[in-house]
Amino acid sequence: MNKVVELEVDDSVGDHEIVLRLLDAVDRDPNVTQRRIADDFGVALGLVNAYLKRCVKKGLIKIGEVPARRYAYYLTPHGFSEKARLTRTYLTHSFTFFRNARLECGTLLAECARRGMTRVALAGRGDLAEIVVLCAADSPVELVGVVDGGALPGETLLKLPVVGDFDELDVFDAVLVCDLDHPQEVYDSAIRRFPAERVLAPKLLCLVTRAPGAAR
Repeated sequence: MNKVVELEVDDSVGDHEIVLRLLDAVDRDPNVTQRRIADDFGVALGLVNAYLKRCVKKGLIKIGEVPARRYAYYLTPHGFSEKARLTRTYLTHSFTFFRNARLECGTLLAECARRGMTRVALAGRGDLAEIVVLCAADSPVELVGVVDGGALPGETLLKLPVVGDFDELDVFDAVLVCDLDHPQEVYDSAIRRFPAERVLAPKLLCLVTRAPGAAR
C-alpha cells in the first residue's frame, strides 16, 4: 500500500476555497476517493489527505466504512453549514474583486484618455481583461487586442483579437497589464519594449513598477 504523506495546512483564503471544494465534492459523491479528488483539484494526494483529516477533526465530515475495505465520506450538519458559509465568503470575495477591478480599470482608462492614449493593448487575458473590455464600452479608449503568449490562431476575447506578440496588433498608444497568473513578469517584459509611462497596471496586481523616465 502506498504511504500517504501528511501535510500541514493553514487557514488562509486559498485554503478556505480548497475546503469549500472538498466539502462540495463529498456532498456530491460520498464514495469519492482521495485519489479522484486530488486528480480533480490538481493537487498532491497528501494534501487532500491533510484537508480531509482537518475536516474530520473539525466535525465537518464523518467517515463510514463500506464494502471492499473502502471508506465513504459524509457531510455532518456542521459540514453543511460550513459549506454554505464558505460559499457566501467565496462569492463575497469574488464580487469584491469585480467591484475593485472595475473601479481601477475604469480609472486607468480615463487616465489613458486624459493623456491622449486612446488606443490600448491588453497584456494578458482572463477575468481582469474581460473586466477592462466591459469598462471600455463606456470609455473613449479603443482596445486594439489582447497579447498572450499562449494565443492560438484566430482566437478572440469578447470579439478582441488574441495574439502572441505586440507586433501582431495594429498601432497602439499604451499597454494595460491584465495577467493574473504572472503579472510582474508580464509587466517587466512590457517595459523592456515600451516606455514605462505607457505601460499601466491596476493597483490590485501589487506590482513593483518603474517610474516614468527611469533607466532600463
